Amino acid sequence: MKKDCFHKNLHSDFPASKPAGNIRRYCKYRLGVRNQRGILPKVLRFSVLCLVLFIQLACNMTSIPGNDSSKSENSLTIVSWNVQALFDAEENGTEYQEYTAAAGWDRDKYQARLNMLGQAFGKMDETSPDIVALLEVENSQILADIAQGPLEKQGYKWTFFANNPGNSLGLGILSKYPFEQAKAHSLTYYEDTTPRPVLEIHIKIQETPLVLFICHWKSKLGGDLATEPLRKASARILLRRIREISNDSPETPIVIMGDLNENYDEFYRQTGQYISALLPDDPQAAEIAGYQDNGEEGGTEGGSLTDTAIQIDYLILSHNKPPKAQHFPEDAIVFYSPWADELEEGSYNYKNAWETIDHFLLNDALFTQSGWNFETCKVIKEEPFINAAGVPFLYNPRTGLGLSDHLPILLKIRMKN
Repeated sequence: MKKDCFHKNLHSDFPASKPAGNIRRYCKYRLGVRNQRGILPKVLRFSVLCLVLFIQLACNMTSIPGNDSSKSENSLTIVSWNVQALFDAEENGTEYQEYTAAAGWDRDKYQARLNMLGQAFGKMDETSPDIVALLEVENSQILADIAQGPLEKQGYKWTFFANNPGNSLGLGILSKYPFEQAKAHSLTYYEDTTPRPVLEIHIKIQETPLVLFICHWKSKLGGDLATEPLRKASARILLRRIREISNDSPETPIVIMGDLNENYDEFYRQTGQYISALLPDDPQAAEIAGYQDNGEEGGTEGGSLTDTAIQIDYLILSHNKPPKAQHFPEDAIVFYSPWADELEEGSYNYKNAWETIDHFLLNDALFTQSGWNFETCKVIKEEPFINAAGVPFLYNPRTGLGLSDHLPILLKIRMKN
């Protein structure tokens, strides 16, 4: 939960068929229309990302030689893990103070940490996960060092990394399957830029597509309400791309994953005072977002939509399988959240209280009994990920003990005929 930095930004995308190495294409989206309720005028419903400028973003996609581990293409195990400030041994001026040579950080400590992380991978499940999203990683070389070092025999041949220029930490992915596409998106909201990009990864197995959005949203450092616009800005990116993907291929399964720095029940924790980036499918949330519920059981069928309301900067969460809006319009974009069902308690412990800020959010295509379908989800809450007190065993760069201040969360999906 270190302080985020604001930097200029970007939209970067390229197909996975390009050769390994640094490949860059840069754009920047700037939005400058304010509304206190978080609702935009009707004329801007589908044109909120209006100004495009070219600017640099650090991206790297790599195909790594190595052995394929044995895996079943009928099932897929995906892990999301904030690994807490994973820096290498090279200094470039953006490191946290405790990861500098002056503080005693060196290559031996870096390598020891990679080895511990590699051992932890083997304790996440019966076999190592097929896909792992790693958050708070300094650069793409670290992903390569993991894949070619302690995880060399696990078959993580494809990696992708992105970060905003000048930021200390970015996010990346390790995969046993090739990428059809790999993109990175970010947004400038007035003078502030989302501190980290949103990664968009397309994978196809047995001719069945899967789209992953990997996120690390703005922290609450600076105040919950004051930082909410940047989390909502990241939600804007997701909604824009999800609409575009759904227009082209409505049945595409989509998973949003990562550290969203917002609890699944954030709206209730904030006593329903404002529109948060994650909203429950709830009458009060629908009303404050500008929708009128007809009050009948079953949702807004026959309900009304105000002239200015549109779902543009918040994700609607449901516990229904498949997720479907009950209190928002039928065409609302709704995701299933495993929290309070499959997932319990929390993945991050702050001031002795559990928080549910690490997420898997699944669209309705993962509950159709064809193609990829949801099977199970869990928080990996066991040694070596927890300490004797039963909370995340945070990493200490001075002693070299611990793993991370977040617990990994694991999702299993299975191919249905």
